[in-house]
Amino acid sequence: MRFPKYLPNVLIGATAVVLVGSHFVPGANQPGPVMTAATSFIAGTKPADTTLATTEGAGVVSLLTQTALAAFTGSVRQLSHPQALEDAFRSYFAYKTAHPDDVKKPYLYFVDYGLASTEPRGYVFDMTSLKVVDGPFTVAHGRGSSTSQYGVPTKFSNASNSHMTSLGLYVTKDTYGFHGHASGHAYSSIGLQLEGVSTGFNDNAENRRVVAHGAPYVTPTKAGRSEGCPAMEPARAKRLLPELADGAMVFLFAPNQNWLSNDPWINGTAS
Repeated sequence: MRFPKYLPNVLIGATAVVLVGSHFVPGANQPGPVMTAATSFIAGTKPADTTLATTEGAGVVSLLTQTALAAFTGSVRQLSHPQALEDAFRSYFAYKTAHPDDVKKPYLYFVDYGLASTEPRGYVFDMTSLKVVDGPFTVAHGRGSSTSQYGVPTKFSNASNSHMTSLGLYVTKDTYGFHGHASGHAYSSIGLQLEGVSTGFNDNAENRRVVAHGAPYVTPTKAGRSEGCPAMEPARAKRLLPELADGAMVFLFAPNQNWLSNDPWINGTAS
């Protein structure tokens, strides 16, 4: 599937998002500071009144989150938790609001690790056009996160040598030639470097060499276990990862109460 091109004139997208959002957010159809800030946010411009921008930031994130939910809910299969998409979208928009220069592409790679590895649990969303680019598809979790080869991961860690999946929000970096081993055989694929930005939960990802990559143990019907990486089928990785490189985002979800209660982007404590 070809990726839709990122529209140069994002004001068109801003207008669409705000108008759609007005049907789901009380009072959003009234001209006001939240609507003005939302339009400025998507257009990539900074409001002249920076105090207003800070004050209304939470309202902008809420507006955009509810708009994305309305657009995507009917296109996504049943998830492991009713808050999964909302947490992903809120984190995405909260980070983009705080660090607009870091988010250079409109794509969000989302994985629901509350589902078994035999279930399609990965999606790529275009957060500008509000369309599903790809998915659902199978995605691997870390071998330390489950006791069996296939199943639902239940343990998550940010620690080196844990071989577990790290939950939270990531920013994508460069692609590179990835080399790994599976079933005693070496293989090569494309890799995508990830910077974990959920402090305390995935900010050790670069040291752990947790990346997105293709792997032969991931097939259309099931995914084996990685060293903690959200690995996908090799052909899909070859197609998707170059498009996700350098400024897209990744959100790895699971119904893990400790993480849900403390992730800084979900709970609005990050800056």
